[in-house]
Amino acid sequence: MSFSRHHNSAWKPATSALHTAYRSDPTTRASTPPLYQTVAYQFDDTEQAARLFSLEEHGNIYTRLHNPTTAILEERLTALEGGVAALAVSSGQTAVAYAIQNIARHGDNIVSSQALYGGIRNLFANGFKDMGIEVRFVDPETPEAFRKASDERTRAFYGETLANPKLVPFPIQEVGKIGKELGIPLVIDNTTTPILCRPLDMGANIVLYSMTKYIGGNANAVGGLIVDGGNFDWQQHPERFPTLNAPDPNYKGVVFSELVKNPSLELEGRAYVFRARVVLLRDLGGALSPFNSFLFLQGLNTLPLRMEAHSRNAQAAAEFLSAHHKVARVVYPGLLKGEARKKALSILQGGDEEFFGGLLGFELKGGLSAGKRFIDAMEMICHVANLGDVRSLAVHPASTTHGQLSSKEREESGVSEGYVRLSVGIEHIDDIKADLDQALERSG
Repeated sequence: MSFSRHHNSAWKPATSALHTAYRSDPTTRASTPPLYQTVAYQFDDTEQAARLFSLEEHGNIYTRLHNPTTAILEERLTALEGGVAALAVSSGQTAVAYAIQNIARHGDNIVSSQALYGGIRNLFANGFKDMGIEVRFVDPETPEAFRKASDERTRAFYGETLANPKLVPFPIQEVGKIGKELGIPLVIDNTTTPILCRPLDMGANIVLYSMTKYIGGNANAVGGLIVDGGNFDWQQHPERFPTLNAPDPNYKGVVFSELVKNPSLELEGRAYVFRARVVLLRDLGGALSPFNSFLFLQGLNTLPLRMEAHSRNAQAAAEFLSAHHKVARVVYPGLLKGEARKKALSILQGGDEEFFGGLLGFELKGGLSAGKRFIDAMEMICHVANLGDVRSLAVHPASTTHGQLSSKEREESGVSEGYVRLSVGIEHIDDIKADLDQALERSG
């Protein structure tokens, strides 16, 4: 089924999140995107089925590959990011894995920021190593380190817009420029700053999300997203990207960078994300449930408003914590001064008002034991290994999300023993401050 497609490139994010890709169902005229909880789709005839399976025609075959509800979600987020197409998958972790596996093979490498979420750091250091893909970690505060660490087998640069939990803005423009010079795409995980940052506008080529976080907002669904910027010429360096430029045995020798030029498929500029769908998603099966797609669409409706509310509360909480006698330091971009603040603002676009996101970190003077006591003393704030929820959440990374890393790796990620990561929700700020204060006083 095809929907009445609807999009205006001049729309602001708050409008695009509500109206892109769907106006009404052509049969029922339903104005809210429907949930298509189906596994498979009726073919017109055997000839059409054969064309779909051989990539001569693009359409619904099986929900592991395509689903109408998921397609609306993909198109809305593509519009928000300014890309050409997106692929929704089962989790943010799956999105990261597919993003790299789509262009890197055994013997290849990527160069990554060392400031990463613990689960991704572990995947890069160990999981990819087992697959024969090397990940070279560098300090993102020195952009030229990406150039120095790359070679002819480097397939991507990788970073997080605001590294979780270090919260240092990634130099997207600088590293993107280096990547463009070398013919290496920049992959940016924008999970912590949707709406506030559009990495594709700054030189990134692929944008990733854990939709589980701010996009969903209600902590009731797990999902990930890969957005193809369509702004990287994969054919300029054919030897570097054989998965897109060499005959693919998955489909009788099709060359994806050539296939997408077929005007009847309407896939121009989408070689990267199309291959991820019809090869990786088909073979590895990390499909997003249509029901979760439906839930993410509900969250997307209020995402622009929520990001403003999260940011305002986080700024106020950061200022409160900075003045508290039990706190040694607070890490939040909104507290930066001078040149560091200018760099943060060059990445985070808040419109007329400055917004720095809903994540902050703080270190207690009492170290590890104080960090644990603080967590156990919270009453309203939830002790949850998640972020981006409408509720305020806190976690002690050294013993949870980054506990599997070595002390050196934790240090590189910005995690000390007394460090607490706080995902500030949209509750009344007075209640957030009150719970922080009483928990701090009981932390010893």
